[in-house]
Amino acid sequence: MAYNCRATINLSMAHFDPEDSCNILISYGGRTYHLKAGSELERQQWLTALEVARAKALRMMRTLSGNRELQSMLTGDDSGDEEVPTHSDKGELQNTLSILSGKLDDLNTCNDLISKHGAALQRSLSELESLKIPVESGEKLKAVNERATLFRITSNAMINACRDFLDLAEVHSRKWQKVLQYEQEQRARLEETIEQLAKQHNSLERACRGGPSSFQSDNLSKGAKGENSDEDEDTEYFDAMEDSSFITVITNPKDSRAATGGNEASTVEAWNAEDHVNFNEPLSMLQRLTEDLEYHELLDKAVKCENSTEQMCFVAAFSVSSYSTTVNRIAKPFNPMLGETYELDQMEEMGLRSLCEQVSHHPPAAAHHVLSKNGWSLWQEITISSKFRGKHLSIMPLGAIHLEFEASGNHYIWRKSTSTVHNIIVGKLWIDQTGDIEIINHKTKDKCLLKFTPYSYFSKDYNRKVTGVVTDSKEKAHYVLSGSWDEKMECAKIIQSSHSSSSTEGKQKMVYQTLPAKLLWKKYPLPENAENMYYFSELALILNEPEEGVAPTDSRWRPDQRLMENGQWDEANAEKQRLEEKQRIIHRKRLEESGQDQLEEGKETDLHTPLWFEKKVDPFTGEKAYVYKGGYWEAKEQQNWSMCPNIF
Repeated sequence: MAYNCRATINLSMAHFDPEDSCNILISYGGRTYHLKAGSELERQQWLTALEVARAKALRMMRTLSGNRELQSMLTGDDSGDEEVPTHSDKGELQNTLSILSGKLDDLNTCNDLISKHGAALQRSLSELESLKIPVESGEKLKAVNERATLFRITSNAMINACRDFLDLAEVHSRKWQKVLQYEQEQRARLEETIEQLAKQHNSLERACRGGPSSFQSDNLSKGAKGENSDEDEDTEYFDAMEDSSFITVITNPKDSRAATGGNEASTVEAWNAEDHVNFNEPLSMLQRLTEDLEYHELLDKAVKCENSTEQMCFVAAFSVSSYSTTVNRIAKPFNPMLGETYELDQMEEMGLRSLCEQVSHHPPAAAHHVLSKNGWSLWQEITISSKFRGKHLSIMPLGAIHLEFEASGNHYIWRKSTSTVHNIIVGKLWIDQTGDIEIINHKTKDKCLLKFTPYSYFSKDYNRKVTGVVTDSKEKAHYVLSGSWDEKMECAKIIQSSHSSSSTEGKQKMVYQTLPAKLLWKKYPLPENAENMYYFSELALILNEPEEGVAPTDSRWRPDQRLMENGQWDEANAEKQRLEEKQRIIHRKRLEESGQDQLEEGKETDLHTPLWFEKKVDPFTGEKAYVYKGGYWEAKEQQNWSMCPNIF
């Protein structure tokens, strides 16, 4: 693991990324190396070999570090190559072991004294027994002798138990030391990476301020928070850098952007993920919304339920199943163009028809309607709000989801939970789901409260845990739900409920006695080679398949998305910029026709009228929301798309 030579790379801190079909990008300590392989197969072989070598190097480093620390801890020798046990936790551990060792020495001394005095006592008692004394006194002396023997045996057992305890503590201390050492290494690696990022940010900031395009960069910064900005005023940012290029990664693309020019401005734009398809997956947000229907058979089963509380269990499982595809999906979908649509006509295969339309661009909002031949319909309007909190990005879908069963008239409403993307700045991206989902049957007043447990390093629960209870209108519990949002959900019928005894905090918990749990939903296994296909599910793989007869505004016709799917990255980036510029021109034209200089917050719908959805007041929530007004499937049957705008 020595890496003093200038040409040597520390594998434990290096990052390997495929740059294109033949190139490999290696990042280490602020330096970047570009390697070129002879073919795509050779590039993949090199990447595999490098990852295996890094894993072996990490294991070797942890083993050697753990052995050195353990030896230093036991011998008191601090003359190792690395700094050992200056950490407060390690010092406390060593101090505890020293105290235990001292106490054991004291116990050993006491044991020797007890053995010495006990043996003397037994000899004295034996001498007394040999004397001619009355029979009654002899029996008492014999009883005292037996008690002295038992006392010595007990003291020996106590000493042995203490010795076993110390041995066990020493064995476990090795594990503790290795864990602490690993955390120390992770912290050092993180500090080094953050330092490099800070240096890069400072150099970018100096280049922007010192170059000829500094005025344009300032305009970008002002545009992000100026009075003409379309950004949501309620959006909060914590520990974020002031440079707008970092902020626009997690906010919505602006309709008005300052023109950019010069190498410095191009360098700043390279940090803006919204401008490049390299950060996307080849699906649009409308197609991701359609993926919620992957486990539609849960609703088909719910139609056949005999009572509403049992039906609620299947509805709850369906609401959880929509998150199962997100566990490995860290790439963002394409932002739909205003007026873009997506249909999924699977009446024969899946027994349903689905239609989505992008009804607003600021704020971005999509309307969705599903009709099933099995007796249920679903509709929703989803608006995405996000908050950047320095280390993670919180994505909060706003809007209610409606589900109605035709035969029973049961009408369910719920809202999505919060999705959190971790390690935005440093480390491997990963996604977690947090918060509560309350599902209400507005006909029977049944309720189900689902709790998504956030990930915790110290939690004893399994990861991605979801729990819930189904109650009726009188708040009587009928079912307990449990599982995980990335794997399965189960339900158990409650046969008895009671309150537990009060805890130290004075709170009581409900104790449910249930029947054995039954499986409601289980995630389908991913297709073979899914890790090389954006971890798409079976349904996601067919969503962008070309299909004749769909509307010209359908996501399948989007050129930049199709180019990216075909591996034409440069052409896809250029096409994406063309589409965004076209959308901005259309937006400015609408403003001019309306006589407005700028768009007021939330007024975009006054300039754009969706084709297939109309805004109405929701009688259940009291909110205005887009609902399907009809006409799409009739237009498809007649192949009359004359009303569709040219958005691509």
